[in-house]
Amino acid sequence: MRLNELRDRPGARQARKRVGRGMGSGRGKTSTRGQKGQKSRSGVAIKGFEGGQMPIHMRLPKRGFKNIFTKRYAVVNLGRIQAAIDAKRLDAKKPITIEVLGAAGLVGKVRDGVRLLAKGELKDKASFEVTGASAAAVAAVEKLGGSVKLPVAEKPKDKTPGAIRKAEKASQAKVEAAKAAAGAPGQAAPEADKAAPEADKAAPEADKAAPEADKAPKNENESGE
Repeated sequence: MRLNELRDRPGARQARKRVGRGMGSGRGKTSTRGQKGQKSRSGVAIKGFEGGQMPIHMRLPKRGFKNIFTKRYAVVNLGRIQAAIDAKRLDAKKPITIEVLGAAGLVGKVRDGVRLLAKGELKDKASFEVTGASAAAVAAVEKLGGSVKLPVAEKPKDKTPGAIRKAEKASQAKVEAAKAAAGAPGQAAPEADKAAPEADKAAPEADKAAPEADKAPKNENESGE
């Protein structure tokens, strides 16, 4: 076999159908489109048209929907992980992460993460750090003394009007509670304010009594003189 002797298999390549090349070509006059009519014209697409009656794709009921928020996970089973450990492609003493699984050839396209499933048998103790895991897989790993660490999902915020009003009321209640706590040590202040005018009233009476005290004798010797 030489390079100049390489050929495709018979039928692997088919020549393009050349139409409209004259009567002698065998496909000249109507170019394989038949006699006149709508289908012989260009720009016609009547697939699914049933002459005006309700087409089948509109008569049949529809159920369900396609969830655009669904997650697509790469799947790894415990049996394949054990086989990789036996083949020395994985070290069970170190944490088995998504990057380690990819380097070992157990995961191709990660997409939205890696999910651990329980098909097969795991014999060695190992710790996993993956996106998700089934309950059976977690139980099988923990039975051998291993662990499965999953990311903590953040709870999405509820943006409905009722939830927004509830959050506003909760924040307002917190503000009022903080104000009340700040005013608790100063409850004696109003009583001090009430006592201040009484002290002001007593001050003139003390001023009036002061000259009379000056006029009175200070001691017995002064009174004898």
